Amino acid sequence: MRWRIRKCPYCKTYTLRDACPKCGTKTYVPHPHRFSPEDKYVEYRLWSKYPQLMMRVIQKEEKLHNYSQTTP
Repeated sequence: MRWRIRKCPYCKTYTLRDACPKCGTKTYVPHPHRFSPEDKYVEYRLWSKYPQLMMRVIQKEEKLHNYSQTTP
């Protein structure tokens, strides 16, 4: 079995249990997901986390695409 330290979102204590020993709330794993360069779902995560940034990127790509079509 693989043990990961867990964190309570309310009292910010760390534990190995699924429930916080102080307040009894459900704990979560604070570690980030593994990074993979071949990640198929990175675009969806970026959309959910930074929607304004993604819209700006799309607008810049459209400008570049339109500029490349107008120049001979």
